Parts: sequence; structure tokens; C-alpha cells
Amino acid sequence: MDATAGKEKLVVEVVAAHNLIPKDGEGSSSPFVEIEFENQRLRTQVKYKDLNPIWNEKLVFNVKDVADLPYRTIEVNVFNEKRSSNSRNFLGKVRISGSSIAKEGAKMVQLHTLEKRSLFSHVRGEISLKLYVSVREEVKEVVDLGNGAVVSGSSGPRSASSKKSKKLQQQSPAIVQQQQQLTQETNKQTQQQGQNNAKPVEPNSGEIKHIVITTGPTPVAPGSGGGRVITTPGGVVGGGGGGVSLYTNMSSEFSLKETSPHLGGGLLNKDKSSATYDLVEQMQYLYVKVVKAKDITLFGGGEIVGEVKIGNYRGITKRVGSSNMEWDQVFAFSKDCMQSSMVEIFVKEGNKDDYLGRVSFDLSEIPRRVPPDSQLAPQWYRMEDKKGNKAKGGEVMVSIWFGTQVDEAFAEAWHSKAANVHFDGLCSTKSKVYLSPKLWYLRVSVIEAQDIVPWDNGSPMMRFPELFIKVLVGNQILRTKIAGPNPNRSMSSPYWNEDLLFVVADPFEEYLVISVEDRVGAGREETVGRVLLPITAVEKRNDEKQVDSRWFNLDNHLGSAVDSKIMTRFGSKVHLRVSLDGGYHVLDEATMYSSDVKATAKQLWKPHIGVLEMGILGASGLVPTKLKEGKGESANAYCVTKYGQKWVRTRTVVDSLSPKWNEQYTWEVFDPCTVITIGVFDNCHAEKNAVNNACDSRIGKVRIRLSTLESDRVYTHSYPLLMLHPTGVKKMGELHLASKCGDIRMRYDRLRSVAGRIQTVVGDMATQGERAQALLSWRDPRATFLFAVTCLFAAVGFYAVPIRVVVAFWGLYMLRPPRFRNRLPCRALNFFRRLPAKADSLL
Repeated sequence: MDATAGKEKLVVEVVAAHNLIPKDGEGSSSPFVEIEFENQRLRTQVKYKDLNPIWNEKLVFNVKDVADLPYRTIEVNVFNEKRSSNSRNFLGKVRISGSSIAKEGAKMVQLHTLEKRSLFSHVRGEISLKLYVSVREEVKEVVDLGNGAVVSGSSGPRSASSKKSKKLQQQSPAIVQQQQQLTQETNKQTQQQGQNNAKPVEPNSGEIKHIVITTGPTPVAPGSGGGRVITTPGGVVGGGGGGVSLYTNMSSEFSLKETSPHLGGGLLNKDKSSATYDLVEQMQYLYVKVVKAKDITLFGGGEIVGEVKIGNYRGITKRVGSSNMEWDQVFAFSKDCMQSSMVEIFVKEGNKDDYLGRVSFDLSEIPRRVPPDSQLAPQWYRMEDKKGNKAKGGEVMVSIWFGTQVDEAFAEAWHSKAANVHFDGLCSTKSKVYLSPKLWYLRVSVIEAQDIVPWDNGSPMMRFPELFIKVLVGNQILRTKIAGPNPNRSMSSPYWNEDLLFVVADPFEEYLVISVEDRVGAGREETVGRVLLPITAVEKRNDEKQVDSRWFNLDNHLGSAVDSKIMTRFGSKVHLRVSLDGGYHVLDEATMYSSDVKATAKQLWKPHIGVLEMGILGASGLVPTKLKEGKGESANAYCVTKYGQKWVRTRTVVDSLSPKWNEQYTWEVFDPCTVITIGVFDNCHAEKNAVNNACDSRIGKVRIRLSTLESDRVYTHSYPLLMLHPTGVKKMGELHLASKCGDIRMRYDRLRSVAGRIQTVVGDMATQGERAQALLSWRDPRATFLFAVTCLFAAVGFYAVPIRVVVAFWGLYMLRPPRFRNRLPCRALNFFRRLPAKADSLL
């Protein structure tokens, strides 16, 4: 064995756990980690009332032989401490092979999914560990258990708690109860302080009150009209009817939660922009637009940069030459992160610390801009040099104002929370809107060919050619079947009559290549002729009517010069029907999650039935994707939302597991039976060592069916972010959204016009009924007498004349020519229409 082998130790650094299952009966757990390796058992401290604990503790084990380490296993168990009964509950386990243990210089955080101990165990969550071999760590004091296992004697609080429990048993019950309460309060305070020191707290992160929504029944409060109202610590939250119930039990991991954010800045902070930006929380920003500078003396030329500084945050412009000092850049500083009452603007030379000019503004004197007000015009300000002289400092053109994320400059501005992002990665952190290309079906109907000369290469044997058509569009290749022999057709005139379907994108920049191929052997194909057709020349169709078929000449100049002279004597042709079909919808996503079912041709689109508004508020409890030096675990999260042909991407919030976006977007809705998809990704291009062609990692996604949303109702919910892992579906955090489906008023106007017509018809029917009632109720004696006499003569006439004769004469009367018709109604009908009705008395 090596001389240094006995000095090497196995170090297991327990970093944190995520999304543990509650086991204390109060919706939480008090977890600790116990690790066993080669009859050595060590444990961490207990984190009271924490489902996402952070330990950052090192457990050091003796290693007998480092060479056998790849063949050993490390048992990691997570337990919940039950302080009442001095026992523990199982929360999950992980078994790690020794082959995954790294050297000390190559240590990195590994995320492991907690596994079950038995078939009936209820386990969820992950644990982050670092495993490496080190020669600088020392093993803490251990105690022999007598069965070959050892346990740490000072690292965990279990021995101290057992001593306290023995002392408490010897005292009176009253003193025991008081001391237990005091101990619990002390542990809670210590735990809260430890969490505050371990977890970075974002300023004004905003606590969101949840209510879980399930489909179970719940009692209805009397007088609520079918709705349900539940009082929570955050206020009163109302729930709708329809079989949806609200309760405050947080046991379900994948439950939908209703939130109550301050949309549009709240009821007391309404401004002009709240009508169009009312599904997000308002975020206040200080905007500084640095346009250009002049009258700056710089000897020998060089590059000039502008710097905007407020507190510990600063933004630097691009570098420009001294001959053209123009930047035209906007900087946005979050009002929540401002640590100073002054904002300073410097003009510097390259990377030098000394500035050439300086101007400062007091934040209390900066105006506030509220859209739709026009943008604040930039002004020239006299700068002072480092000696305080304003005569030689030059001038800088600046505009500065307070605004919100509604401002037009928000999308292209440099944000203070992205201060650590390198310059090349700034473009990947901004919000963007994309439009998918319009897709068409390209239908190629291959009918037949004529005068095809097979490629025989001078073979003396006669064979039947195996001819087929190969069609190439971009990277899409389709083939027909081989034309079989036909007694009515010669070998040079094959017949296929097959349809080949392709998908092409508008604008059409590709070519349609149709070639006649001859299979001369196994794996050998020879090209007999070819047609090159630009897709822009293909006819478009929007209905079921087929386009006319055409004969296309085949280009046979594919061999040597001698062969081409021989083959030019034959006019080889192919019979095709080619069209761009716009009467169908090109399905580019899963059928069950389709967000668009419109036809490709815009002429076939029906008017939109409403507008979907989506406010992307933020996320909470995201699973960390990277380890920042000195900052712990974090993520650079952004959202991507797709509906129809419109894609939107929010800005990237750097180094945060609870990002706040508060961005709002709209889509036109053409079909309610569609789905909108929202995904959360981690931006890998925001790192300094980012690879250019690297792909952003997926965190989770949410899908919402529009058919479940009521019109003109705002939904504010927290949706679980789901990701499919090899071990099953995992929850990666929660996404907070606000959504609303409106009608901008076409369907309402159509419904109102139809309802007006129905009301008119019903009114006419009621009027005619009132007139008939007047004839029968002797309200008008003269009219009733005439009606009774007419009915008497009609009864006698129908009794004397057969019904067939009556029907025949009535038919002839109704079909009389216009020459014998009168423009005025008959006297009886005119008399009936002139009878009074109740509608006349309402006037």
C-alpha cells in the first residue's frame, strides 16, 4: 500500500436538499442527513421546519484502501427528527458508487434524486452532494457503538438533546413544559437566523399567499350565491363555483394554487397604463439614456466610454472614437436595488479610472413618465472635470426619468440586475418576440413518364428497368414505388399515380428536384433524367379543386458528351401535378397540445373570437442549475411562451431562484379548443465561459387549455413546473401567471344583433296573439261580431265543399299570376292588423 494512502480521507459535503416531503403533520419536516461508509456513520445538524434545507456541512470518513474505493458504496439517508417521541421518519435515501468520487481539485456538486426504502415509502425531492478524496481533512471524534459501527460524538445535536430530555424527566411537569416551549422558541430563532445567513434574500421579493385548488366537494357558505370564499392570512380570496373547491392543505405536490398579486399596481395606484398593462405587478425603474458628448479634449485620440453609476451598480456604454462620441444607449436601474440618492454619469477614456467629465442628478428631482406620454427629450448638460471646473469638462446629452416596465425603452435597456453578465451575453438576456414562418403543404402528384431510356452502361443483357421517382425539397426526400410492368404500356412509359407531400416555409427559397431513377442493382441507383422547378413558380390552391397537370421535359445530359448526343434524340417527359395546398393547417406540434388549427391560406381565416392576455409574473422555488462562486446555487431563468405563430421570450433574471419578470403579452384567439405552452429555461450564454453553440437547459413547462378559461375573468394561479426524468415526473418549481380571455367586441356585437332580431320576432308574435285574444274576448264587440259571422259562414262552406276542392282553390289562389295580385293586403288581413294591441298602450 502507498505510504500516503492512510492519510487520504473521504469527504462528503452535504450541500442542500430540495422539495422534501412533509412528515411532521404540520406541512413541514425537520430533516437531517445520516451517511454510512465502511461501518462509519456520521450525521449533519437538524434543520427545523424546512423542506428546502441548506447544510453546507463536511462529513469526513477514514479510508482503508483508496484503491478499493471504486468498489465501495456510500449510503446517504435523509430523516425527519420527531422531537416529541425522540424518533425519526424516513424521507429518502441515495446509494452512491465509489467510482463517482473525484479528487479534491475536481469536486463538483452532484444532484441525486431521493429513492424509496420500500414499496410503501412516500418519498420525493433531491439532495445535492460533493464527494471527493482529500488529504487535508481530519476525522472528528467518534464513539464506538459496539457492533462494529461508529458514530460522531460532537457533530450532531442528538446527544445534547438526549441529555436535556433526561433532565426534564426528573423535573415537575410544569417546569418541563415551560422549558420545552423555551427550547422550541430558541431553536426556531436559531434556525431562522441560520437560514437568513445561508440564503441570500432578494429585496422586496414579495410573499405570495397560496390556496390549493382541487376538484373535491366543499361546503358552500350561506348567501354566497354558489361561490366560495375562504379567509387566509393574506386576506379574503374568492373562489368560483362549478365544482372547484379551495382549501389550505398543502399536501399535494402538483396542485394548482391561486395567488393574489397586486396586478396593475393595485387598486390605489391606477395610472394611464393600467388599462393596457393590468395583468402584471408594476416594477419601478430609473431610466438613464446617454446619447452623446461633445467639447471633450483628448490628446492623441483614443476611445471614449460613458459610465452611469448609482450606489454599487454601474453600467458602461460601448466604446466610440473621439471623433464621433455618440452612444445612444439606455440603462435601467431597479428602484428596489437603489442604494444611493444620487446618480452620476462619467465620461472616461478607455479603461482608465480617471474621468474626463462628470454630471450628477438628485433622485428626488427626477421626473416620472407614464405612457402614453411622449418620451422625455434628451438635453445637454455641462460636465465638471476631476478638479471641479465646468469650463473644461465638456457637455453630455442625457435624458433621465422614472418609469415602469411599460416604458418603450424597457426591452432594449441594459438592466442593473444583469450587471455581472459579460458584454457578449447581454443580447441573450433581453426579451424578444418571434414569429414562426408560414408553412405550406407542397403536393407533388407523380402520374407517369414517357420515352424513358434506361441507363444500361453498355450491358449486353436485356433487363426490365426498375424505374421510380425521387423528389427532393431541401433536406426532405420521398420516393415512389417502382413502376411495375403493364401490358398496355411499354417499358419506356412507366406509370405511378402517387402523391408525395412535403412541408415548405414561406418565403420559398428552395427548389423542387424531381429525378427519374433506375435501380440497376442492390444499393445501386442511376439517374435517368431530372427536372429542376423553383417553388415560387408552383401554383397555390385554397379549395378542393385540383390544379392542372403538366408535362415537364427531363434533363438527360447526365453522362458523357457522346451519351448526351444520343439521348437528345428522345424527348423524355414526366407528367406531374404540383400545387401548394393552403386549405389545410400544417401541424407542427402535438395534436393534443395544438395552439393553432387555422388553414395556411389567410383567405380562409375566420375573424378572431377573442384576445388572450398573459402576464408572466415570476417563479419561485426553482431547482438550481449551477453553482456560483461565493453565491451558492442559482439559476439564470427566462420564460418562453408559444401560442399560434407567435413566440415570446422574457428577459433573463440573473442569479435568482425566485425570478420576477412581470411582462405581459397578447395573442389573437381563433379557436377556443387550443393550448398555450409556457416553458422556463436556464440561460447558459450569460456566463463568462459560455460556449457559443451551447443549448439552454430546460427547467420545466406549463400548458393551459383555453377552453377552461372564462371570458373577461382574470386568473392568477401558481402552476407547478414539471419535467420528465427517467425516474418519473419531477416538480422543478412553481410559475406564477395571470391570464385573461377577452372578446376587443365582435362576438358581443354579433350576439347583440341576433338577440335583437329574436326580440323583434317574439314581440310580433305576442302582438298577433293579443289581437287574436281581442277577437275572442269581446273587447271590441264589433270586431268580435264580424269574426263570429265569418267563422259561421266558413264552417258552413267547409261542410258543404269537400276539403280537396278547398285545397285546390286555395292553391290556385296563392299561385295566381302577378297580374291578378294587388299590392295592398286583403281586407280581412288589413282589418286584423289594425286591431289594437298592448304594445300600442305602452306608447
